[in-house]
Amino acid sequence: MNHQKQLSAMLVPFYLGEQHDSEGRTIQEMWTWDFEQLECTHDYIQWLFPLPERSAFNSNAPIVDEEVIQAFQSNPHLRQNLLRSFTVMLKFYGLQRHESNDGKILVSQSEDYPNRKREWVCTFDHNYLRITRILKCLITFGLENEAQAFYECLRQIYREDSDRIGGETFQYWTIAVKHNARM
Repeated sequence: MNHQKQLSAMLVPFYLGEQHDSEGRTIQEMWTWDFEQLECTHDYIQWLFPLPERSAFNSNAPIVDEEVIQAFQSNPHLRQNLLRSFTVMLKFYGLQRHESNDGKILVSQSEDYPNRKREWVCTFDHNYLRITRILKCLITFGLENEAQAFYECLRQIYREDSDRIGGETFQYWTIAVKHNARM
């Protein structure tokens, strides 16, 4: 089995909390990291939000295949853990996920947003790439409602800070949601 296949085979057990990632970390450890660890560690995001495409930044990142996608779409525990990873990153960005009275998923700014935005709403920030990855991952694994809610929140943030975020970045986010949605 080649290296990439081995990494992909580790993904579902990693997400179920049964195995470490390529660096020996568990998903449970990552969920407890403080904001500094989430900001300064650069090789975990591909494990928390894997994609069917090779990472340009992490050669030890798993690549999702149809079997992994099916596992996430059919296993509620995997989806629940993906939502937990999403919640961790939303908190990092100063955002929060909730449901409206009619059951619609919403993402909005938390009371900590003014403090957190200083860390990531700035020109050419690497978190913009992370956000694109998160949006694509949510769509890939069937969490379109969460991806759409996150995108709507990002659209509002872009309206307020378009000079810092830039049109090209916002276009990547739009493409991630609109063009990656499964029909």
